[in-house]
Amino acid sequence: MNLKEFANRLALSQTTVSRALSGYPEVKQATRERILKAALEYGYRPNTSALGLATGRVGAIGIVLKGGGEFGPHTSEFMGGLGGRLQQEEIDILVSTVDSQESELSTYRRLAASKRVDAVILHSPFLDDPRIALLNSLGLPFIVHGRTNSDGNFGWLDIDNFGAVRQSTSHLLDLGHRRIALLNGYRGRIFAEHRQDGYQTALSERGVAIDPALCGHGEFTDEMGFRLMQGFLKLDERPTAVIAGSMMSALGAMRAIRIAGMKVGEDISLIAHDDVFPYISPDHLVPTLSTTRSSIRAAGARIGEMVLELLQGTPAENLREVWPVELVIRNSTAAVKPA
Repeated sequence: MNLKEFANRLALSQTTVSRALSGYPEVKQATRERILKAALEYGYRPNTSALGLATGRVGAIGIVLKGGGEFGPHTSEFMGGLGGRLQQEEIDILVSTVDSQESELSTYRRLAASKRVDAVILHSPFLDDPRIALLNSLGLPFIVHGRTNSDGNFGWLDIDNFGAVRQSTSHLLDLGHRRIALLNGYRGRIFAEHRQDGYQTALSERGVAIDPALCGHGEFTDEMGFRLMQGFLKLDERPTAVIAGSMMSALGAMRAIRIAGMKVGEDISLIAHDDVFPYISPDHLVPTLSTTRSSIRAAGARIGEMVLELLQGTPAENLREVWPVELVIRNSTAAVKPA
């Protein structure tokens, strides 16, 4: 049964049927329910091409990744949540890979011109992000994973990175630590800047001087955590506590601490941010790892939902969320060890 036949059986226009099946808000609820019930009864599944002609959509969402560096566990978890939500609506994800910011901007221009996607998801935003102005000028709908200071009317989802690191730092200060190191992301990324601000705010509130030597930046990998932690341990005044920006960098830091003949939770306290990976549980590490916790898979699913809401007419300014982050204390944090 094609769209025309299905619409004729219901004595409705093809456009009304298509819009009801796509979730457009202007279709009356009673009509929508009637169409959905009939679709189940007749086993009707909309043809993608016909649906596109009726609604102007192509049934795909775009995301642009920079090279192999962004194909890590964080991206796979995010894409799992995003894909799971979009799959429920039979919407595909078009992934493009680029090797520079210039090629990324060109990719957005090409996607807008070819009309191969209905919207895009912009991730890892900068403080002042040129992609925002470009997408607005192209008229290509988008949702941002994170926040940015860039001008424009757009929706976004972020976690409270400032509050997470401020709370972690304050907890370590409560335990008597004063030499607290931070394994952070690259400067310029909004999440890394918010975490840096949270760290510095907590230290300043207690009158603790900020030592630039205790702040490291890079991609959240085991190797990054290992190398930066090795550097911290070589300082004349090594840190007594560390905050790691991810479970991956925390694993590297733990390895460096063990190799140096010290124990996490005794010689050095450690708190990590946990994106809730199914294959790395802080409860199964030795010692169990204190964390700030927020599921990146859940964020991917919610952003997929927000994209759908945006395409259905929800104003972008109504699609802005900051998720709180929970601090979970386990065995990797303890009072500072007496000198």
